[in-house]
Amino acid sequence: MSIIQKLGVPTVLLLSLTCLPSAVIAADPATQKKAASAAPATATTKGADAAKLQRGKYLVKIAGCNDCHTSGYMPAAGKVDEKLWLTGDSFGWRGPWGTTYASNLRITLNGLSEAQWLQMARTMQPRPPMPWFNVRAMNDNDLKAIYRYVKAMGAAGKPAPAWVPPEKTPAQPFVQFP
Repeated sequence: MSIIQKLGVPTVLLLSLTCLPSAVIAADPATQKKAASAAPATATTKGADAAKLQRGKYLVKIAGCNDCHTSGYMPAAGKVDEKLWLTGDSFGWRGPWGTTYASNLRITLNGLSEAQWLQMARTMQPRPPMPWFNVRAMNDNDLKAIYRYVKAMGAAGKPAPAWVPPEKTPAQPFVQFP
């Protein structure tokens, strides 16, 4: 039985409505550590196409990536300094799958090549509440624009907390799903 079947339609709808725009990329800790040590780039990286970077920034905003992947973004109505965007969050999402955390996309994507990112975006199926199916629905040009924007921002922050199994109680704060 899939996690969706276990949760039931009302819960899946709640998850979709609550977290639909988020983007949780579950990278392994080794990838996050490797990228964290990389030298940070800036949004004005030499040779970067400004239009593609702006497109990536726009997509990150409208796809709701910051909603989960930027600490404090939703409570602040999006008024979080861009330098803090996509650095993950320690707010947990607890349900029958255990407790998951929005990963630090700045570390994750800076540890991947563009081709690796495209492969990951096309094949990932992380635990809830990540709506991975929305990432898969994006076209290659949009995924590349997001990658280039995040890559240009550079690695920053620290890895998000590790997944907590369902039988363990996570540290606060977390939201409990049925």
